[in-house]
Formats: sequence, structure tokens, C-alpha cells
Amino acid sequence: MSLKKKIVLSLFVSALIIAILSAFLYLNFLEIKKETAFLEMTDSIRSKSLQIRRHEKNYFLYAPAQADEESKAIYQYLAELDDVLNKMRPDVKDRTSSLRLLVNEYRGRFIAIETLVASLSEESRKLKASSPAYRNVSGLIEANFLDKPLEDVRYLQETSGLQPDHRLMKGLREIDAEIIAIRKTGENILIASKDLDKAARDKVDGFIEVSRIAILIFFPLFLIVGFSTMLFIISNVIKRFQLLTDLIEQTGTGDFVPVAEPVTAWGTDEVGILIRKFNHMEEQLVLREQELLRSKKLAAIGTLASGVAHELNNPLNNIYTTAQRLMKKTGDDTPPYLRKGLDDIFGQTMRVKSIVGDLLEFARGREPHYRAVELKGLISGVYQHVANARDMSAIRFHLELVPGEIVLYADTEQLEQIFINLMMNASDAMSGAGDLSIRALEEEHAVRITVSDTGKGMPAATLEKIFEPFFTTRDKGTGLGLAIVFNLIQKHHGGISVESSEGKGTTFIITLPKKAP
Repeated sequence: MSLKKKIVLSLFVSALIIAILSAFLYLNFLEIKKETAFLEMTDSIRSKSLQIRRHEKNYFLYAPAQADEESKAIYQYLAELDDVLNKMRPDVKDRTSSLRLLVNEYRGRFIAIETLVASLSEESRKLKASSPAYRNVSGLIEANFLDKPLEDVRYLQETSGLQPDHRLMKGLREIDAEIIAIRKTGENILIASKDLDKAARDKVDGFIEVSRIAILIFFPLFLIVGFSTMLFIISNVIKRFQLLTDLIEQTGTGDFVPVAEPVTAWGTDEVGILIRKFNHMEEQLVLREQELLRSKKLAAIGTLASGVAHELNNPLNNIYTTAQRLMKKTGDDTPPYLRKGLDDIFGQTMRVKSIVGDLLEFARGREPHYRAVELKGLISGVYQHVANARDMSAIRFHLELVPGEIVLYADTEQLEQIFINLMMNASDAMSGAGDLSIRALEEEHAVRITVSDTGKGMPAATLEKIFEPFFTTRDKGTGLGLAIVFNLIQKHHGGISVESSEGKGTTFIITLPKKAP
């Protein structure tokens, strides 16, 4: 984020906090208003529930004299409860679902009681017609249908001799059970209405308390954040300007150590970008210095290698020719130790000639002769050449080009020498068995080539020296192969880097320009 944006943002932070507070309080006020309306409804529900219980009590005590009047009152209040519950907002209907179920259950039980009362009255009428003894006590029995039905059962068993399974006896026991159940349901309706009322009051109190806390928090925050943000931006910018000043002074003394860009929660601004660009410039300076030093070193070693190779070449040729002649003249009667010595002289001479050949190749210094090269055919041919020179039967070779045909301008012989060295190194690293993968990707102005093996890999300390002349980790290596590769790629104005993990393998990444410079 730019400095301008940071400053503008800091000016609006405080205003934003006040806006958030205002919006929060307004929304809280709307919620309080909703809950207050809900509270009025819960109060009405509680009042009507109490009325239902009052008329229920009267219905049981004063039946049958006031049964019809009390029954109408109960149905009226149940209907009013339904009306109140149906007018509830959709977002609070789930909070009243249990109360709806209780009201419906209460209505069902009350209807069942009325039905049982009618059935008992009919049964009592029939019994009065057939039993004079019952007719004398029927008034008392009917008066206790809803008040004390079980006492009616006991009295009838003692005086009338009615069996327990008689319809009147069974009906009295059923109505007693229904009375107990409806009273429990009525009690649950009262409890549910009280809980709704309490929950609504608690919620209103909660919203009021949250509003009070929000005011106590946001207003001081408005003052603190506004000033703190501005001070933070100013101090942060000054601190990093000082860091940049120190970095420039440090670079002026020749110390090219990059300085880490300070990480801030505000993101990168102009100062951070400036530090990053300066660090990148220092990195480029270090790379150019390393390349210059390596080029000077290679030039000096090349001059030395050329002189040494020329001086050694003639004596080596004489030794090689003499050893050949002596080996031809030896017969079966030649002592074994003499023939073994000649074999050793010939073998070591060949080894030294190979080293001298590498030195001459390293010191040759021929500039590339550019011409069009089809990469897939060249790499396939190089692999076939290496496979003819050493055993590659246990190596699985993979070649992938995107697109399938890539043409670039390069020196064919030098390009072949690059891939020969890399393939032979890969074969040695895998001890002749594993996967050798070469992939090439054509980019806009260059070709990116990766050569990967599944060998033993290299530690970080080795990677730092891998392109230096005469550096090798093998007992019989000259340490010139990768130095030659590096030199040839440099001549083609390309680049090479290496990635390796011990036990996982090594990957060389080569970038070559598509066109001749």
C-alpha cells in the first residue's frame, strides 16, 4: 500500500470506528424493539395461560352447574392463545413451537374429558333406570364426575356392587387419568409461558448491556486508534528511511549484504519497494562480481592448462608409442611381471592422455559457430553415442519436449559436448541404474532444459563448488567435465544452475537463447 493511501486510510480509521458504533447501536435498537414486541406477546400468553388454568379449576369444581360456561371460557382463551402464537414473527416461531404443542395437547385432552363426561352421563342415566339403589345416589355420583372420580369408584364398589370392569367404573378411572394429565399439561403451559417471558426479558436486558459496553469500548477506541495509527505510520516510514540510509552507506563501503525488508501489517509501500529494488541491485552486483571472478579464474586456468597440455602431449605420445611397440614384441616367454608392468604403463598413459585431452578441450576457447539445431534429434543422438561407449542398459531414459519439435541456434559440437558430460555424470551418479530424464520447454526468447537423475545427490557444500575446474568427488575424475559445460553455456550466453538433495537425485537447469546473439 502506498504512503498516500496509508495516510488517507489513517484519517478515516476513526470515522470508520464511529460509523461502526452507530450502525451497531442502530441494529441493537431494532433488535430491542423486536424483543420488546415479543415481550408484550409473551406477557399476553402468560396472562391467557393463567386464565385457562383458572377456568379449568372452576370447570372441575363446579360441574355440572357451570360446566358449559367454564368450557366456553377455556375454548375462548385457547383460541386467543392460538391467535397470539400465529401472529408471532417467523424468526421467533421456533422459540414457541413447544408451547404450540402443549396448547394443542391441552385442547385435545379437554375435548377427551368432555367426551368422557358425556359418555359417563349417558351410562349413569341407563344405570338409574335399571338400579333403584344407584338412583338414590346418582346425584352425588354425577356431581363428583370431575371433582373426585376415584371416590365415586370406591363408593360404587362398596354400595352398589358394580364390577371393576363395568363401563361406568372404567369411565371414571379414565376420566381421572385425563384430569391428572390435563392438569400436568396446563402446568407445563404456564412453565413454558414463564420461560418465554423470562427469555425475552433477558434478551432485552442483554441487548441493552451490549449497547452500553459497546459505547464504553468504541468511544475510547476512536480516540486511541486515530492518534496511534498516525503515529505508527510516521514512525514506521522514518524508521525504514533510516534503514535505507544505512544500507546505502554500507554499500558505499563495498559491503553488498542485502538487508531484509521490514514486514509490516500495512503491506509494501514506496519505501519497501525502494529497499527491495536496492537489494535486487546488490544481488545483481554480487552475481556480476562472482561471474567476473569465475571468468578470470577460468581464463587463468585455461592459459595454464593449455601450456601444461602442450608440454605433456609430446612426451606422452612417445611413452604411448614405446609402450605399444614393447607390448607387440613381448612373447609367451616374457616374464609376467614385465608384461604386467607394460600393461600398467600403457593404461596409465591412456589415462593421462585423457586428462590432457580434457585440458585441451577446456583451454581451447573456440567461439561457437551458430546454426539451426533440432534439439530432439541432437539429444537422442548424444544418448545413443553415450550408450555405445558405456553400459546404459539399466538406465531408463525419458525425453520430453514442449512443443514436440524445438529448434534453436547453437554450436552443434559444443551442444553435444554439454549433453555428453551431463549424461555421463548422471550415469556415474546412479551407478549405471536409475531414471535419466531430459525435458525441454520452449519459452518466448529462450529454451529451458532440465537434466534430472535419480542418483545419490549432492550436499550443499558440494553444490557451491561443482562448476569449479578440477573439483571432483570421484576417485578417477578430472573435475573438468562440469567446468567445460559451464564454459560452453557461458559462450552461448546462457545460464546453468543445479538443484540436488542427498539420496533423491540431481537436476541441472539450462537456459539457452533461441536466437544467435
